[in-house]
Amino acid sequence: MRVLSTPPPPTALRIKMLILPLQSSSDRASILTILQVLGDLLSVGTDRRICYLISKGGSEALLQTLVDTARTASPDYDILLPLFRLLAKVGLRDKKFGQKALDLEALDVTLILTRKNLAHSQNLLHCLWALRVFASSVTSGAMLGINGAMELLFKVITPYTRKRTRIIRAAAEVLVALLKSKSNRRRAVNRGYVASLLSLHQDWHCHDTANSYVLIRRALLLCLKHVATLQSGREAFLAAQGMEILFSTTQNSLDDESLEPVVATALQVLRQCYPKSPLPLVTASSAYAFPGPGHIPSEPRHVLAEEDVEDDEDEEEDKDSDAEDAKEEDDDLETDVNKLISKPGLDRPAEELAQYEAMCLELSCSFEDLEPRPGEDPTSAETEYANHQHIPTAASPERHRLNEDQGSRGPEREDTVQTPLLSMVKRGRSSVPLASQKRPGTNPDQNAQSNGLGMDSSGNRVLDIEAFLKDAAWDIDTISCPRTSASLSCSTRSQDTVEVIEKLLQMHPQHIPFHDPYIYRAKVRRTKSVADFKIMAFPDLWGHCPSTSPEPMLERKRGIQRIKIFEDIRRFLQPREVINKVVFSLDEPWQDTASDCLCFSSKFESGNLRKAIQVREFEYDLLVNTDVNSTQYQQWFNFKVSRMRAAVPYRFNIINFEKPNSQFNYGMQPTMYSVKEALLGRPTWIRTGYEICYYKNHYRERAAVTGGEVRRCYYTLTFAITFPHHDDACYLAYHYPYTYTALMTHLDILERSVNRKKVYFRQEALCQTLGGNLCPLVTITAMPESASADHLEQFRRRPYQVITARVHPGESNSSWVVKGALEFLVSSDPVARLLRENFIFKIIPMLNPDGVINGNHRCSLRGEDLNRQWLTPSAQLQPTIYHAKGLLYYLNSAGRSPVVFCDFHGHSQKKNVFVYGCSIKETLWQAEAPVGASTVLEDVSYRTLPKILDKLAPAFTMSSCSFLVEKSRASTARVVVWREMGVSRSYTMESSYCGCSQGPYQGLQFGTRELEEMGAMFCLGLLILELKSVSCSRQLLTRAATLLNAEDEPLDHHLRRRSSGGVTPELDDEPPCMEEIDYSTDGGSDQEERCSELDRQIREWASHPDEGEEEEEGPGQGRGAGP
Repeated sequence: MRVLSTPPPPTALRIKMLILPLQSSSDRASILTILQVLGDLLSVGTDRRICYLISKGGSEALLQTLVDTARTASPDYDILLPLFRLLAKVGLRDKKFGQKALDLEALDVTLILTRKNLAHSQNLLHCLWALRVFASSVTSGAMLGINGAMELLFKVITPYTRKRTRIIRAAAEVLVALLKSKSNRRRAVNRGYVASLLSLHQDWHCHDTANSYVLIRRALLLCLKHVATLQSGREAFLAAQGMEILFSTTQNSLDDESLEPVVATALQVLRQCYPKSPLPLVTASSAYAFPGPGHIPSEPRHVLAEEDVEDDEDEEEDKDSDAEDAKEEDDDLETDVNKLISKPGLDRPAEELAQYEAMCLELSCSFEDLEPRPGEDPTSAETEYANHQHIPTAASPERHRLNEDQGSRGPEREDTVQTPLLSMVKRGRSSVPLASQKRPGTNPDQNAQSNGLGMDSSGNRVLDIEAFLKDAAWDIDTISCPRTSASLSCSTRSQDTVEVIEKLLQMHPQHIPFHDPYIYRAKVRRTKSVADFKIMAFPDLWGHCPSTSPEPMLERKRGIQRIKIFEDIRRFLQPREVINKVVFSLDEPWQDTASDCLCFSSKFESGNLRKAIQVREFEYDLLVNTDVNSTQYQQWFNFKVSRMRAAVPYRFNIINFEKPNSQFNYGMQPTMYSVKEALLGRPTWIRTGYEICYYKNHYRERAAVTGGEVRRCYYTLTFAITFPHHDDACYLAYHYPYTYTALMTHLDILERSVNRKKVYFRQEALCQTLGGNLCPLVTITAMPESASADHLEQFRRRPYQVITARVHPGESNSSWVVKGALEFLVSSDPVARLLRENFIFKIIPMLNPDGVINGNHRCSLRGEDLNRQWLTPSAQLQPTIYHAKGLLYYLNSAGRSPVVFCDFHGHSQKKNVFVYGCSIKETLWQAEAPVGASTVLEDVSYRTLPKILDKLAPAFTMSSCSFLVEKSRASTARVVVWREMGVSRSYTMESSYCGCSQGPYQGLQFGTRELEEMGAMFCLGLLILELKSVSCSRQLLTRAATLLNAEDEPLDHHLRRRSSGGVTPELDDEPPCMEEIDYSTDGGSDQEERCSELDRQIREWASHPDEGEEEEEGPGQGRGAGP
C-alpha cells in the first residue's frame, strides 16, 4: 500500500467515526445511513480517503457487515448492493483484502448469494463485482475455484446474446481474474474449459458484426491467454484447433482499429501456443572451431530434435543479456569503498615491462633515430604496384568531384588546402542538407537510378562482367598476384580474371581517399582466418565512398510486426505452401544451389551467414553463425547475395538473434553495397530495407545446451529489399563493415601520406594474435622542431593520450570512429597540428583482429569476451589484452599515464554517442551506500571531457552518459585502467548503430561520414580539455587563442550546441515501440487500471441502473479499455 498523507482532520474524523458503529450496529436504518455517507465520502477526491479507511480497519468492517447481512434468513439487498459497491471500491486498493475476506468467510457467502441471484440481473451484477475483487488475490482466487466459482461463471457466460451483456462482461472479467491462479488454470484445462472458451469466442466473433461487444470478446481471449501459460493449456488449445480458430477470426481484422483490444490479445495467445522448436541447425556451436591454447573442445555435432526443446510449465520471461548496454541495476553497483579506492598491484613481474620500451621509442631515441633515413620509403615491397592517387592532395580533382564535401574532413598532406575543423564547428558543419530529410519511411532501393551496367555515362560500351561477379572470380590467391607475375602463377582462366580486374580498375578509377585496391590485394594474402577464406569481398577491394548526407530513420509501417507474425503462423497452419529448401549452409557445403533462387555466400573476411533456407519464391529464412568456439552472440551478419531480379521485393528473415529488442524497431536499417552501383561510380554502403521489424519467434535453445537453466529465446529480424539491378552481386550487413585487412591497408596509406619531417607516425605490432595475425599499434605526434636538447626534451615530455577500439568484432562503427580520429590526427588541420605538438597518441585501432576476420560479434577465437579479461589477462590466451595492459603499465611506471584513456565501442540499444566513465562518489550515491560519499576524495574532472563533447559534437549527448562502477564491469578496460593505473578520465565511448534522437542529426541514421566526424571531434575535445586544465602551458594557450579567435569570441562560443532548436532529452531506454507485443506471462493491466475500470463500470451502473436487460452496449462502449 502506498504511504499517503491523511486527509484533512474533519474528513478523517468522519471516516473514523463511521467505522466503529458499522461494526457494532444491527439497526437497518443506521447501517444504510453509514453506507450512504461512506459512499459519498469515497466517491470524491483521490485514493487518500480509501487508504485511510483501510488503515483504520474499514475493510474488515465492510466484510463483516456483508457476512452478517448475508446470513440472515432473508438477506436485505438494500444494504447488500451499496455494500458490494463499497467493497469493490475498497478491495482493489487493499493488498490484503483477499486474505481478510477468506478469514471472515466472505467468499462463501458471496458465492451463495451469486447462485441465488442467477436470474436477478441487478443483484447478480453486484455479486460479480465483489467476486472480481476477491479473485484479484491469488489465495482467495484459488479458494473460489475450489468452491466452484468457475462452474458458476460458465452458467452466466452464454453464447452470443444482446441481453444481459453487462452481466456477461462482468462474469468474463471475474473468470479472467480467477485464471491468474495456477491451480485454477489447471482446473480449467482438466475440465475442458479451453474448448468451451474457444467455442464462446468463435460464437461472439461471428455474431458481433457491429463490434459492439469487443470487451466481452477480449475477456474470453484473456482467459485463453492465462490458460496458455501452462504446457497442458497449450496442448489443449492446439487439440481444440485453437490456432486455426484464432487465425481465421483475426486475420481479416489486423487493420481495424476498433478491434485493437481483440487483435492484440489474440496475437498474444497465438504466439504463446505456437509450438516451440529448435533452430534448424545441426549444432548449437559455431560452424567454425579453433583448437587454440587452453581451448575446451566444443560439443560433438548433434542434430537438434524436437525432444531437445522441452517446454517449461510456465512461459519464460525475456532477459536481456547485453554487455555494457545492459540495464544498470542498483544491486550491481560496487559499494565496497575499499575496492573502489584500492589500487591493485602489478599482475606480472615488473621486469617484464621492459619489453614495452621498444614500443615507446619517442621516450628514449635520439633525433637521428626519429628522422627518416635518406632513401627510406615507407612503401614496402608488397605495395610496389600501389596507385598513389589514393592519397588526397590538392592535385586530385577526381577526388573532389566524387566526394565534394570531404575536403573539410579528409586528412591531407601538409601542402593540401582543406577546411579547418574549427571552421566546420563555427559554421555548423552538421547542418543537414534538405535532401536527407525527405522520403521518411520510403524504400531507398525503389528510388535507385541505373543507366544500365553495359553502358557508361557517355553511352559507350564497357566490359561485360557477369562472370566477374561470381565467387570463382574472387579467389584471393588469384587476384592477389602482382601484375607482372600473374601469367606465371595462375592458370589461363585465372589470368583472364586478373586481366578483367586490372581493366576494371583502370576503367573505373575511384580515387577513394586513403584506399588503394593494389595495396589491399597485397595485404589480404597475409590475413589468416580459421576457415581459410579464399574469396575476397568486392567492397573491401573496391572501397567505400561515404554518402554525401546522412539518411533518415525509417518510418515504421503500422501493423508490420503483426503481419509478419501472422505469416509465421500461416506457415505452421499451411505447411504445404512453404518451399523449405536449404540453398546455403556452412554445415552442409555440398548443398547445390538451384538456378531459380538467390545465391548466398559468406566465406570471406568478416562474413557471417551460416544457413539460408528458401521459404517462398522471394522469401528466405537466414541463420547467422555464433562466435567461434561459442554457442551464443548471434548479431553480426555480413553476406553476399546474387542472382536476383531487379524491381522484385525480396524478404529476408534472420531467425536466430538473441537480444530482446533492437534499434531495427526504431528506424534503423541494414546496410547494402551493390557491385553494379560501384562500377557505375557509386561505391557506397547505403542504408537499405523496408517493412523492418524485430520480434520474438517460436525457436528456443535446446535444453541440453543450457544444462537445465532457463532456455534462451530467439528473435527474428525481418526486412524487405528491392534490388536496383538484375543479376547484381550485393553485400548485406548489420552495419558498415570495416575489416582487418582494410585497417592494415589504411594504416599503410596513412603512413605514406604524412610529411615525415613534420609528423611522427609509427605503426608496429603490439603482438601476434592466437590466429597468427598482427595487432597494430600506432603512435602519432609531431617531430621535434630540431635536434636541440630543449626541443627533444619537449618532445619526450609530451603527455600521452591512449585510444583503443574494436575489442568487440561486431562493433564496426567503432572502427569508423577511430578511422576518423587517425585521419584527422595526421592531417594539416591547425587543431591537428596543435594536438601533435602537445601530445603523443598511442592508438590500438583493433584489439580483436581474429574476431573481426572470422565474423564474430563479440568474442575472441577462444569464445571469450576480451573486454572481460582485463583483470588478469594471459599472454598465451588473451595476448592483445595482455600487451595492451602491459603497455599502459609501462607508461604508468615511467610516470607517463595517459591524460585520457578511451575504448571505442558500438551500442545496439540506444541512439547517439555517449560515454561511460568511473566515479566513486556517483556510484555510492546511486547505490545509497551507508558510507558517505562526502568522505571520499575524488578528482571530478572525469565529467569535463563529456561536457565538452556534448557542446562540440553534434552526435554526442551528455544525458546518456553514466559514471557508475558496476561489479559486472570490474574486468573491463574502462574500470581496470581507472582503478589500476589511476587514470581518472578512463572511458568507454559508445556510438549507436542507428543514429541520433537529438541535436542537428535528430531523426537521421549514422553514416560512415558522421562516425568519422565523431572521431575528429573527439580529438578536438582533447585539445579543449587541455586548454581548460590548470596545467596548460602559456604557449599553448597563446597559440590556441589565436587559432580560436579568442580575442573576438570567447572559447565557449565554439562549444555551443550547433542547432537553433532545443535539445530533446535523451531517455535511458527506448520507449515501447508501436504495437509492441507483450511477451510476459501475465499481460493483464496493472492495479491502478483495474481500479479505475471497475470504478467506471460502477459509475455507469449508477447512472443507468436499468440498462443491460436488453441491448446494452453500443459500438462506442464496446471500444473502451479492457480490464
